[in-house]
Amino acid sequence: MELNYTINDLDKVVKTLLKNSDSKIILFHGSMGVGKTTLIKALVKAIGSTDEVQSPTYSLVNEYRYNNASIFHFDLYRVNTIDELYNFGFEEYVQQNQWVLIEWPELAVEFMPENTTNVFLELNENESRKIIIK
Repeated sequence: MELNYTINDLDKVVKTLLKNSDSKIILFHGSMGVGKTTLIKALVKAIGSTDEVQSPTYSLVNEYRYNNASIFHFDLYRVNTIDELYNFGFEEYVQQNQWVLIEWPELAVEFMPENTTNVFLELNENESRKIIIK
């Protein structure tokens, strides 16, 4: 599925993403500044959390709570080796039945189950974005 959107369309995009996701594990691909964290903020809200969403660039993971459950938000931009993921216990996060939202997921592909949802974001020339959900 492919959509073009602006910041004003985020709620609609998030609803479409949730409807078309077969998994609670969602991988966000895209260049720096394309809007991954902004989209995740809207997604966390739509799932039901009222927690403040910030990029976990330095902490690697942030946990948001909703209805006695968790949403784990990873930013793997600063992770250099797969050993860092093992040392962090990353594989345990993706084995739980919780939401796991991952920015810069390329290094973690071997940990992912088959039904993971991939989201590809691109910036269009007119400052709108394109999202591809697979």
